[in-house]
Amino acid sequence: MPAIPSIALTLAIPSYAMNAPMFPHAFQTAQALRENMEKVVLGKQEVVRAVVVALLAGEHLLLEDVPGVGKTLVAKALAQSIRGKFARLQFTPDLLPSDITGSMIFRSDTREFEFSRGPIFANVIVADEINRAPPRTQSALLEAMSEGQVSVDGTSHPLPKPFIVVATQNPFEFEGTYALPESQLDRFLLRTSVGYPSPEFERRVFETHRNGQPVEKLTSVVDAEQVVAAQQAVGHVRFDDALVDYLMAIVHATRSENGFDVGVSTRAALSFYRGCQANAITMHRDFVTPDDIKSLAVPTLAHRVSTSDVFQGASRSATEQRITELLQQIPVPV
Repeated sequence: MPAIPSIALTLAIPSYAMNAPMFPHAFQTAQALRENMEKVVLGKQEVVRAVVVALLAGEHLLLEDVPGVGKTLVAKALAQSIRGKFARLQFTPDLLPSDITGSMIFRSDTREFEFSRGPIFANVIVADEINRAPPRTQSALLEAMSEGQVSVDGTSHPLPKPFIVVATQNPFEFEGTYALPESQLDRFLLRTSVGYPSPEFERRVFETHRNGQPVEKLTSVVDAEQVVAAQQAVGHVRFDDALVDYLMAIVHATRSENGFDVGVSTRAALSFYRGCQANAITMHRDFVTPDDIKSLAVPTLAHRVSTSDVFQGASRSATEQRITELLQQIPVPV
């Protein structure tokens, strides 16, 4: 991902925000999650922060990377940390929507139909290689990701809270895959990569895995109620009017500037807004700064726009580069 030039921050920080934080429990929850996950997700602080931001914002995360770099590990570490139920869905061409949501089954003892819950009824879902299932099966996730429920035979079934989907896909292998529809991509707050570890941390991975999987021994540090409370606190993080204008300028530029075929939707803009609030919580702030907006602009918006680049393999870098250029052009509020 291209580096974003540093821009001096001249926005005054209210003294009360530093001396008397309004959301101490939310701050503690975010910090506890990050520190606990980093015990097993070694050397990937930004990836851990991304999944915590998505969780606190009540949204979802798309991890694009080669197999075997720890994408599932990130989700497992999160589930262990919040004492939540974990489920892994391996997406394949023959996977059916009912394999995800569940279905009605007939019970011979009661002679009635009963809803059998699918694996989607968990707190942390890994949708592994999500682009290997046909669009019909991928769409089974849409209602769950947007509404926190699934509907079967006209009846809605609420999903547990908190609920987060961590989807994975390989950006270098396209044979036998289906491109994710725009409506589904719009449900992911962030798209990021794990990347290869440095030699130092890869050596530590060898050491920590000598006696099995360390994530299985990871203890929980918060519970579901604390996570839900932190999610509620996110909505109260202050967003200065000047910064709202700055965020909107970035969003509207994707709809009007040359080089973009499809701009950011209103739903994506709202996700961007809430993601900035969640990011502030992870930084122990009850207010948004320009740095929150700049740091989230590329991973939040790049997968929601399209450029004139027709090559699938180059599309990610092209859209990320265009968003980065917009950040350089739009003045930061003072």
